[in-house]
Amino acid sequence: MRNRALAVPLVVVALMAGACARPTKASGGVDHPTGANDLILRMDTGGGLVPPGYLLRLLPQFSLFGDGRLITEGPQMEIYPGPALPNVLQQTITEDGIQAILDAAREAGLMGPDARYDFGCVTDAPTTTFTLVADGERHVVSAYALGMDAGACPGSDTAARAKLAAFQTKLGDLTSWLPQGSVGGQTSFESSEMRVYAQPYAGSPDPGLVEPPMDWPLTKPLSSFGQPVVGLEGMRCGVVAGQDLASLLPDARTANELTPWRSGGQTYSLIFRPLLPDEHAC
Repeated sequence: MRNRALAVPLVVVALMAGACARPTKASGGVDHPTGANDLILRMDTGGGLVPPGYLLRLLPQFSLFGDGRLITEGPQMEIYPGPALPNVLQQTITEDGIQAILDAAREAGLMGPDARYDFGCVTDAPTTTFTLVADGERHVVSAYALGMDAGACPGSDTAARAKLAAFQTKLGDLTSWLPQGSVGGQTSFESSEMRVYAQPYAGSPDPGLVEPPMDWPLTKPLSSFGQPVVGLEGMRCGVVAGQDLASLLPDARTANELTPWRSGGQTYSLIFRPLLPDEHAC
């Protein structure tokens, strides 16, 4: 009787352990991180001949995390000035879908050595960077002026760049090639942290367009907020989270990109950049 009584708790423990465990890969699939904040794949484009403020606002085009969350930037309102906050979306990719993406990443050359592919025939173009974490390794592959491969360019690896460009296109249209039912619907992504850039207000770029000012709602004044940004004179950057973020969001949601912000008797321009699950600093 004693052995029989012990059997029930042991079965319950076994079932609980099985429920909590999460495989890192499908049978025969590619091993990958499974934590909610663990990056699997990111595609990010930056640089080129654009204003510095534009780059500070940029989010990665594609960020896939271990729990299957895919975070992307959604469509933006075609108005000027645009909203202060970007439209960030999330959806869930099943394990079958993740494995299909990893297979496509392998075919695109992302599971080999780190690489950078230049394109000397073009100047002032952006660089697209792919970061992949799989099978216990982190791979970073970047391509300058990706997609601008019409015609020959001496010294460029045309075949490698073509594979990356094709993969970039596929990441923008997942439902056309991933297993049916592996892509969930999109909802708004609510970040738990936000990067805020502040610089002295230089006036409206259009004299006929005057935006009403808003008051900075946090206790710490913008004059001492965060830390100076290297290479951008007068610019400071800090991260808000918790109650500070809850206090700031209502105003940020009603502001636009040209809104002046008042703090400590001075006026500032602000740039908001929601942080993704693996980001925590400026």
